[in-house]
Amino acid sequence: MPNRLPSSLMIAAAAAVGACAGGQEVSQGPRAPSYLGIETILLDGDMVNFRVAMTGARDEADVETYGRCAAAQYALIRGFGFARHVRTQVAKTKETWRGDAVYLISAALPRGTRTIDAEVTVRDCGELGIPTV
Repeated sequence: MPNRLPSSLMIAAAAAVGACAGGQEVSQGPRAPSYLGIETILLDGDMVNFRVAMTGARDEADVETYGRCAAAQYALIRGFGFARHVRTQVAKTKETWRGDAVYLISAALPRGTRTIDAEVTVRDCGELGIPTV
């Protein structure tokens, strides 16, 4: 005798499979990030550490973007036009995400693939509503 699933369970399973088939993410509601602040620490000449905190991040990328925005504004404040990303570490405790990012700031476009144009980045951050230093 075959094992039969209750019809309500089969309907729920079919709905779940149908939702996955489209390849679209299901929204859990509006995203409301809250930017809790930026700490800037000069490490050595042109190497700067940025510590950021926020709630409402979707994932690590949102925290990394907040750090990038901080680095871009800091570069402009110091009279530089560019920054190169060295590393970012992200951790989450309860609802608070924390980022610890290190950037090298420079007047000329630095070598490497993880560089940012400070003016363009600050403008983009402003359009996205992400605060800077």
